[in-house]
Amino acid sequence: MRNTNRQWHLVSYPEGMPTESNWAMSQSSIPQPGDDEMLVRAIYLDVAPYMRGRISPQQNYTAGVSPGDLMVGGAIGEVVQSNDPSYKQGDIVVSGAFGWQDFGVVKPAMVRRIDADVAPLPCWMDFLGTNGVTAYFGLVAAAEMKPGDTVVISAAAGSVGQIAGQIAKLAGCRAIAITSSEKKIARCRELGYDGGINYRTESDLPAAIARVCPDGVDVYFDNTAGPILDAVLQNLAPHARITVCGTVSLADRFDKPDIGERFMRRILVSRARIQGFLVSDYQGHYEEAWARLLNWYRTGALKCEYDIIEGFENTPKAFLRLLTSQNLGKQLVKVDQET
Repeated sequence: MRNTNRQWHLVSYPEGMPTESNWAMSQSSIPQPGDDEMLVRAIYLDVAPYMRGRISPQQNYTAGVSPGDLMVGGAIGEVVQSNDPSYKQGDIVVSGAFGWQDFGVVKPAMVRRIDADVAPLPCWMDFLGTNGVTAYFGLVAAAEMKPGDTVVISAAAGSVGQIAGQIAKLAGCRAIAITSSEKKIARCRELGYDGGINYRTESDLPAAIARVCPDGVDVYFDNTAGPILDAVLQNLAPHARITVCGTVSLADRFDKPDIGERFMRRILVSRARIQGFLVSDYQGHYEEAWARLLNWYRTGALKCEYDIIEGFENTPKAFLRLLTSQNLGKQLVKVDQET
């Protein structure tokens, strides 16, 4: 076990697309847990699109990271010392509030216990974590998805998108992927998507959507905002529902207005509904969603892809890969060995 604690701190707010220079790595002594606390050694660190909003000075739905602060992020790790009777040394846990560091002191309320016999460790940061409930409630609750709907999902080969497409198919819907490469479209088809659009190679994205959705889009699960949303708005079916889950396409201009075409008449005529979505609004129902997701996984109906980079020193690089759509599946950083 290491005898120092490496940490990544934000040193400056990004101007445009973040770069590795926005963070700096430091080393300090390993912290000691207090009463009813535990020390956890990270095995996997999480990088996710929501973090772009957290490193902006603009108002967000939760507190941001200021220059000098430890970078936010979740982790899967091993308890190395526990002062709480409900956890013991060697337990494996997942936390959404760990930070980019080797060791963290956490309270029991900040973690969930992992059973590696149920699913491999990365799954607990994916369909058995926030990504799973995001895809589930974004479609089932917020979008009120129903059998027969044509469901279009942007960033479809990413961590949330790959789960959302499979949930749509399990619900009896037609699932269409919008993503950034032919390789990703092929992966989406392997997961059950009925069709796919490579937005980087289509010269007329609204026409491409019309081609694969001739009867219009009933549900749009929006992970990107920007021009993809504009194109979908030109192809709405009557009473379409749009769940705004993420805005990753704005990563290089996060603090500027999202200026694009306006299609209010299309929204009016189709009687469409656009709804902002935060999965934390459904926190009281996470367990029921995880139970369904786990059952689908056990029966082989739900599959996931992981894009894992080795090395703590590569954590910012992994985050930037995500923002530039280089990842295939859930992006994680492996910083230590599983026991």
